[in-house]
Amino acid sequence: MKALAHASHRRWLFAGILLIAMNLRAPFTSVAPLIDTLKTVFRLTAGEAGLLITLPLLSFAAISPFAAAIARRWGIERALFGALLVIASGIALRSAGSVSTLYLGTVVIGCGIAVGNVLLPGLLKREYPDKVAPLTSVYVLAMGIAAATVSAVAVPLFAATGGSWRLVTVSALWLPVLAAIVWLPRLRTPTKDTQAAGHAGHGGVWRSALGWHVTLFLGLDCFLYYVGVGWLPGILHGAGFTEEQAGSLHGVLLLATALPGLLLIPVVPRMKDQRALAAGLAMAIATGLLGLLLAAKLAVVWILCFGFGAGGGLILALSFISLRTLHARDAASLSGMAQCLGYLLAAAGPPLVGAMHDRSGAWQAPLGLCVALAVGMALVGTLAGRARRIGEVPAPGAAITRRNAAS
Repeated sequence: MKALAHASHRRWLFAGILLIAMNLRAPFTSVAPLIDTLKTVFRLTAGEAGLLITLPLLSFAAISPFAAAIARRWGIERALFGALLVIASGIALRSAGSVSTLYLGTVVIGCGIAVGNVLLPGLLKREYPDKVAPLTSVYVLAMGIAAATVSAVAVPLFAATGGSWRLVTVSALWLPVLAAIVWLPRLRTPTKDTQAAGHAGHGGVWRSALGWHVTLFLGLDCFLYYVGVGWLPGILHGAGFTEEQAGSLHGVLLLATALPGLLLIPVVPRMKDQRALAAGLAMAIATGLLGLLLAAKLAVVWILCFGFGAGGGLILALSFISLRTLHARDAASLSGMAQCLGYLLAAAGPPLVGAMHDRSGAWQAPLGLCVALAVGMALVGTLAGRARRIGEVPAPGAAITRRNAAS
């Protein structure tokens, strides 16, 4: 009986993790297909509209350093439950109807998501220390499927509701509500090893070159991912696609970012290191962007390529947080560092690309910049992908072995 109860407990725990993961992208990426509508309704410039994607990223950067401390104070389970309530509040506020609540609600959503972003890798490290890479792939897959579904139905739902953007944006409220209901029993469970899971004070992570490689890899991937999420409809519209076609292809992008999980779940745990995989995913992003630049009529091919690279890069970057650390404490510290600085870099993407488009009136220069950054991401990936861990003491003779191998 105890074994059955334990198995049931573990299943419900992971179901709750997946439902929380479904809230870590969809509540704010779902507005991207409606950006042109919101620009018209509120008379926004491209840069101002881009803030609807950028503001959550700034919230990620601002809140990420404090998420581990929140978990240490309240327990990781309660912190995640609180994050769901914050996300739900932000969705409701964003749909209130004014431009100020549109932006304020977007910020609140980002604050809630930031806590979940940081704490889920540490929770996986604590609860499933031997299955971090495959389970990270699974929960990123859940993130992508939820985001793709909500995005794909946004334009049809907008038409079905008589052009009510408020009803479309508030429809995402079911995500945090359902996750909170399923997660609620976890609040009665004594928090296990909260100190280890939530400790934020391991300064070695910030002094580690490997920690900075992981951070930059995550930051470049997210920079490119959110440029795609924010501006793909505009890029496609400029290439001659209708608004409805662009919205549907935006859903294809978000679904494509989820698909790498199916491949990486069995592959990553078997790899000695991930250098080739990291570089390959980055070059897939570069290929997709270059294709959109040179042959936009084949957009579905380039979107699948870009989405596979960006989604796989995110899975790998989040896996690095656990694979490159020795303990849950260090994973939480690296998660806070990588997501604070990485998302701060990513936040520059949508407004920078929007401003470049406004100035030039075309997408050639912004896409060219993004191709160059994808190549840079490939180079960083070869450093982050090495089979090393922060704070790890090399085995005796390891350095000699490496020198002999090099010679």
